[in-house]
Amino acid sequence: MSTPLLSDAELTEALAGLTGWTRSGDTITRTVQAPAFLAGIELVRQVADIAETMNHHPDIDIRWRKLTFALSTHDAGGLTALDIALAREIDRLAAQSDSTD
Repeated sequence: MSTPLLSDAELTEALAGLTGWTRSGDTITRTVQAPAFLAGIELVRQVADIAETMNHHPDIDIRWRKLTFALSTHDAGGLTALDIALAREIDRLAAQSDSTD
C-alpha cells in the first residue's frame, strides 16, 4: 500500500516549516551550498544513510559544492508525508554541516 498524497493545503503548510524548499509539480527541491567539496559529499552520505533507513530515496545532483535534493514519492504519484519527513532530515543535516543556501 502506498503512502497517501498530501493535499495542496497540507503541502503549503509543510513547506512553510521547511528551509529553502520549493515545489514544482509533484516534486520539492532544495539547493545547498556546502563549505567545501568533501563536506558536500559527506552531507550526501549522511542523507543517503537516512534515506536508506526510510526506504525513501531522493534524487541528488552534485555540482562541486552545490547540492540539489529533489523529493517525490514516485509510487504514490506525488508528494507524501515521506517527502516532508526526509526534507526535515536534510534540513537538519545541512544545518549541522554549516551548509548555506
